[in-house]
Amino acid sequence: MKIKLLIAVTSIFLFACLALTPPAEEPASVEETAPTEDAAPQDTDSAPEQAIGNGPTIANCPMFPENNVWNTPIDSLPVHAMSDAWVESIGSAEELRMDFGSGLWDGGVIGIPYNIVAGSATPKFEAVFYYPDESDAGPYPIPDNPSIEYGSDHHILVVDTETCVLYEIFDASFDGTNWNGGGGAIWDLNSNALRPDEWTSADAAGLPILPGLVRYDEVVAGEIKHALRFTAEVTAGYLWPGRHLTDDPQDGIPPLGARFRLKADYDISGFPPEMQVILQALKTYGMFLADNGSNWYVSGAPDERWDNDMLHLLDVLVGSDFEVVDASGMIVDIDSGEAK
Repeated sequence: MKIKLLIAVTSIFLFACLALTPPAEEPASVEETAPTEDAAPQDTDSAPEQAIGNGPTIANCPMFPENNVWNTPIDSLPVHAMSDAWVESIGSAEELRMDFGSGLWDGGVIGIPYNIVAGSATPKFEAVFYYPDESDAGPYPIPDNPSIEYGSDHHILVVDTETCVLYEIFDASFDGTNWNGGGGAIWDLNSNALRPDEWTSADAAGLPILPGLVRYDEVVAGEIKHALRFTAEVTAGYLWPGRHLTDDPQDGIPPLGARFRLKADYDISGFPPEMQVILQALKTYGMFLADNGSNWYVSGAPDERWDNDMLHLLDVLVGSDFEVVDASGMIVDIDSGEAK
């Protein structure tokens, strides 16, 4: 997957102040979608009630069970023996970047949007993939004029609220009749099942994308209850819960699926409360190395309510502020995302 270029984003949609307070009387559907300029209407009326405990949700669907590895704190786990080497490989002095925001860059939204649909009312496609052996055949419910990630990866993420199933496609394109892509993965959001071993997904690590996005409504709520997703230019091998590699394991090179966390002694008290929510998530839940891309780029969903200037306050963090955790003690079953 192609490396994203580092872009200094300037938006005409920046807020006039550093408040992220949501607009009054915000429609419920807006809280469950990452809006784009031409986003298709979202239907959440048929979203089923789920027994999902206290874990993260989108449109009344769980982002996997509460005991899933994405939703399990790692602040007490030991530091991995290769932590220093892997941080140095990505760049101990390189800045952390929030790869999402408000407004447009070069005509596209900033971040990875997602679509909320009622599957019974949404067109379905037997997508054609150029990695069919490691893709789920579908069909994939894709609305007319879906929200698609801008840039080289062209991810489409779709949550069917009637079944609580997540559909993700990499390098998606429409030929006028059918959808095509590099690869596709289908996830039961009520299950801890992982991809088959050595299978990719819409992400290089073989992990889902949507559960790792920073979403505006989580920040407003005051807590992010899951791990985040980030990229690095060079990776080798993979670790649980990762399922796929882009290169053979190499000494000193971080594997896909490795989980990094912000060091416990990093002082976050001087940041705005909204940014402290993101920083605390990085301490409590950490972030998965999920894909090849620009170093230390953290993924999130675009939203017109983000304050880009405030997000850029996090640029002061650098690689050496992070460490890799040894997550091996969390494994219940190597083929499951359930975590101790």
